[in-house]
Amino acid sequence: MNTTNAFPKTIYAIQHLAFEDLGSLEDVFYQLGFRVRYFEAGVDDLTPAFTHDGLTIILGGPIGVYETEDYPFLKDEIALLKQRLAADKPTLGICLGAQLIAHALGAKVYAGHQKEIGWGALSLSLRPNQVLSPLLNNVHVLHWHGDTFDLPENAVLLASSEIYTNQAFEVGNNILALQFHIETTEENFEKWLIGHTCELRNAKISIPKLREENLQYAQALEHAAFEVIQKFLKRIGYSG
Repeated sequence: MNTTNAFPKTIYAIQHLAFEDLGSLEDVFYQLGFRVRYFEAGVDDLTPAFTHDGLTIILGGPIGVYETEDYPFLKDEIALLKQRLAADKPTLGICLGAQLIAHALGAKVYAGHQKEIGWGALSLSLRPNQVLSPLLNNVHVLHWHGDTFDLPENAVLLASSEIYTNQAFEVGNNILALQFHIETTEENFEKWLIGHTCELRNAKISIPKLREENLQYAQALEHAAFEVIQKFLKRIGYSG
């Protein structure tokens, strides 16, 4: 395991959509003395991000992991991700990132029976050292997905929702996949409402309601996300 001094102090983040960034997690990393470097999927060479010895985070986006004909860059991204996971390098996937991890580990990713968009609490698996324990006590997270996945072999289920059983899983200490968004911030939520307007209209989801729920739940999520990422960093070898 890495020691504090040896742990790489740069976080690599792979984006699939400009406004789906690290959100509140970026501030946490800066407070802990990390640097952050973004890579744009489909534009940048992702090799440095996937071969990085420190923490690499794969962020969300509106495309599906199976849409490789329309988005050929996904083939290279998945191939690099498979190599990274096989090497057990510290990796966090959020939403599309979680689906990519599930796919790279051999699990099926597919369109769900309904879209899950909005704020909601999770049911957490009862297990020792649960990394998501800060989300207990009815902390609501942001769900924003239409696809779901089967649990990969050797993965441990961490969280479920009323709509989808597989909401989060871990493989060992270094790989964490979150189907939901833990990184969103109250002040930047309007970007999501603007950027995803077509999806929201088509799904007949109330934009005013989402905005109201953001004011109700986002700040508590920001505090909980700080604790979750600290717990995860400790697991992967950072103890600063």
